Amino acid sequence: MAWRRLAGVTMAVTLLYAGCASSTQTTDNRSLYDRLGGKPAISAVVDDFVGNVAADTRINRFFAGAKAAHAGMKITDADFNALVEDLVKSLDKFKVPAREKSELLAALGGMKGDIVGQ
Repeated sequence: MAWRRLAGVTMAVTLLYAGCASSTQTTDNRSLYDRLGGKPAISAVVDDFVGNVAADTRINRFFAGAKAAHAGMKITDADFNALVEDLVKSLDKFKVPAREKSELLAALGGMKGDIVGQ
């Protein structure tokens, strides 16, 4: 399904750039992108995540004709939370460590105001 790929790519790029731009200082100075396992690991999580979203009847209607913008979609808190749940499901499936998962979810949470209610 082409819309699944478009939605997945859009979400993946958004999450990766926001998450990997995080300036959190740690003893491990590698970027979040590297700590997540780079492109192969992130691609696996994104593919699984897109499948979760496509199967999730609470929110999959938003991605049927999705473009990069959320304008006019009227996404609610519950819709946003469903998306986060689907992402967490994929992150857990691939055993993404708690620190990296936390940073990525914090980055996504920071975008909530730009997505919900638009």
